[in-house]
This record gives sequence, C-alpha cells and structure tokens, in this order.
Amino acid sequence: MSNLANGIEGVHGAAAAASADVRDRTDAALVRADRVEQLYSQLPLGLAATVAIGVIAAIELHEGRPIELVVLWAGLLGLAVVLHGLLYFGYRNDAHRTQHTAQWLRWLGIGAFAAGAVWGFAAAVFFPSHADERQVFLAFLLAGVISGGIPMYAASWPVFAAYAAAIALPFTYVLATLGNRLFAEIALLIPLFYGVSVAIAYRLNGVLISGYRLRHAHQRQLVELERARRQIEASGRDVTAQLEAEQMKKEFTSTLSHELRTPLTSIIGSLQLINAGVLGDVPKDVMELTEVAERNSQRLLDIINDILDIEKIESGKLTLNPEVFRLDDLVREAVALNKGFGERFKVRFEAKGALTKHEVRADHKRLLQVMTNLLSNAAKFSPEGEVVEITAEEHGPWLRVAVHDRGPGIPEAFRARIFGRFNQADSTTSRQKGGAGLGLAICKRLIEMMRGRIGFQDREGGGTTFWFELPTHA
Repeated sequence: MSNLANGIEGVHGAAAAASADVRDRTDAALVRADRVEQLYSQLPLGLAATVAIGVIAAIELHEGRPIELVVLWAGLLGLAVVLHGLLYFGYRNDAHRTQHTAQWLRWLGIGAFAAGAVWGFAAAVFFPSHADERQVFLAFLLAGVISGGIPMYAASWPVFAAYAAAIALPFTYVLATLGNRLFAEIALLIPLFYGVSVAIAYRLNGVLISGYRLRHAHQRQLVELERARRQIEASGRDVTAQLEAEQMKKEFTSTLSHELRTPLTSIIGSLQLINAGVLGDVPKDVMELTEVAERNSQRLLDIINDILDIEKIESGKLTLNPEVFRLDDLVREAVALNKGFGERFKVRFEAKGALTKHEVRADHKRLLQVMTNLLSNAAKFSPEGEVVEITAEEHGPWLRVAVHDRGPGIPEAFRARIFGRFNQADSTTSRQKGGAGLGLAICKRLIEMMRGRIGFQDREGGGTTFWFELPTHA
C-alpha cells in the first residue's frame, strides 16, 4: 500500500515538474520574442541616426582624401542602411514572427556586425591619412557610434558585442601600428572601453529580461484571476442558493424549537401534577406510563433547549451576565440540583477535598448549565453504585473545576471531535443514555465566552476527567 502511495506521489511530482518545465520553456520563448521585438522596434531610429551621422562624416572626411574612397565608404554605409530597412520590413510583415524569433535575432546580429564593420572600415581607411584635427573628429565619432549601440542593442548583449567588436578591432589595429606612442597608448585603452561597454550592455540586457519575465508573470496572474472571477460569477447563484438554504434551515430549526417548547412545557407540567398525586390516586400501571412520559418529555425539552442555545451562540445572539461569586458555592449548588438525576442512574455526586474559596467573574446561570452538563454526562456513563467526584482547585492564575467519573473512557478515534456538534462516541449512546450530542459543544463555547478553557484527560484507574478553568477574580 505504501508502495502504491509512493508511486502516486511520484506521478504527481513528475507531472508537477513537467508542468513547471513547460511553463519555464514558454516563458523563455515569450521573453525572447519580447527582446527581438524591442531590437526591431528601435531599428528605424537607429537607421535615421546612421544616415545623419554618415552624411556629416562624409562631408567632413572628403577633404584631403580620395573622393572614390569616400564614395565607396558612403555606398557601403548606404547599403547597410538599405539592408537593415529591408530586414525591418520583413520582420514586420512576418505574421508568424513570434515563432521565428531565433532566425530574426540571428539575421539582426549579422546585420549589426556588418554595420559595425562599415564603421571599422572608416577607422582603418581614414584615420591614418592625415595627422590633423580630423583624426580627433573620427576618434570621437567612432567612440560615439560604439556608445550609441549600447541602448540600441541592449536587448541582446551578444549582438552589441559583435557590432562593437567590428568597430573596435580595426581602430585598435590602426592606432597600434601608426608608430605614434600616444596612439599606441590609446590603442591599449580601446579594449578596456570595449569591455566596459559590453559589461554595461550585459547588465541592461539582464534588467530587460527580468522586466519581461515579471510582465509575463503578471499577465499570467491576471489571466488566472480573471478565470477565477468568471468561475466565481458562474457559481455565484449556487453559493447564494446555498446560503439562503442554510438561513432557511436555521430559521426553521429556531422556529420549530420555540413552537415545540411551549406545548411541551405544558405537557411536562400536567404529567408532574398527575405523578405528584394532585389529581388523586393513579393506578400503578398508569403511574409507570406517566413517569416514562414525563421523563421522555423532559429529555425532549432538554434537547430543544440545547438546540436553541447552540443556535444563539453560533449566531452571536447569546449574551452573558457576568457576576462575581465563589467557586465552591457553585460546586455545592450544582451537586444539590443534580442529586436527583444521579439517583436515577444510581450514581452519587460527591465533592472531593477542600474546595477553593476563590472567586470568579462569570455568568452564574450559564456556568451552572456547564456543571449540569458535565455531571449528567458523568452520571450516564458511570457504572451503578459508583461515585462521581468533583474537585475545585487552584492552578496558578486559573481556578479549575473537574468532574471525575469511572466510565469506559473516551475512544481514541473520537477524542479530536468530542467537543463538536451532534457528536457521541457510540451511535447507540443517544438511544441508551439520551441526549443529542450538543452538551459538550455548548460547554466549550460557553466557557470560551467567559475567557476560560475546557478539556479532558484519562483518569488514573479508569474513567475520564472533564475539567474547565476560569481566571481567578482579583
């Protein structure tokens, strides 16, 4: 059986892992599509800047240099611009471009390297021509073109690295081979500048990827929330109907209980008059029947009162009237009031030891109801002739009242729900002993409303001890 459970857990674990793997792959594909979209969306701005810078560079560099060389370079730059433009329109016209992101990213990387190579060609051809201010202009221009590529290609740092390398490598070679010490020192700084630029592009790329992932996670959560909202709306009529049915059930129970209690009280009173002999002598066999009727009518009235009490407690309509009184007086009063009930089951109630004389602040009537429930339970489940002991002791800042019986004890499977509604350890108990299984549930709620606590434990030598504690009144 354990192997089967382990197998089922393994299947569930594998399914969860597979689901997570599919979700991760989906997120990665979506993020890559966002990155490609970002790169291509910036192409028009980059092409416009390239044309503007290229025109300025051609005007500045044509002086003192062969016009054919300038035209060749300008033609290569124009060709790169045209090819990038075609690449841009091809991407926009691809209805399934999100499925071809790897291909479009690869073509863009090739285009970026080609564009960088055109600028690197300018460095290799025009920089060594003259040692004049145009070299400063060209150096500044190339540095700006490399720096401008960082935001342009930040969504894919490898694309930027290829673009910048195509510019920096020819420029570094030219500076290093001109034989000028200053240029040679600058040539040593260009790789450093290139590395810093790639590092910046790498960091920006990471920030963008994180942003894209967060956006997709947020969108997925919004979709799940919308789906949950629709499910709630779809089941809203069922929930409303269920709540209305529960409310009708509570109202029916409350109304029925009230309607039954009044005539039942009259019946009990009439039976008590007959059994007391107020109406004259009654034959023995009739007396036995009227006593059974009175006893069962009282049992039914107790059940109705319990139902009304639990309904009041759970609806928040029950109010307490706290007062200060001695706990030992309450114990003696409860023993006296329930003496007759114990005699019916041939059980005797007896206070054990010195009862604490400390005071508590609680509802006297309701606490007496708790004592009556505990004593009646102890009497029902104790063997005939036994003594149910009651103690009242100090437990630190608490005063504990305990009822000790010699019954069969509480079954292990029933202990977790013993204070629940309509719970009894044995289905035959309600028929043999009486009650609806509400007494302990009422006791628990009443004690908690008085800022106390209630529980039970096995009694040494057999039986059960039910106890409740209330704070000592200062």
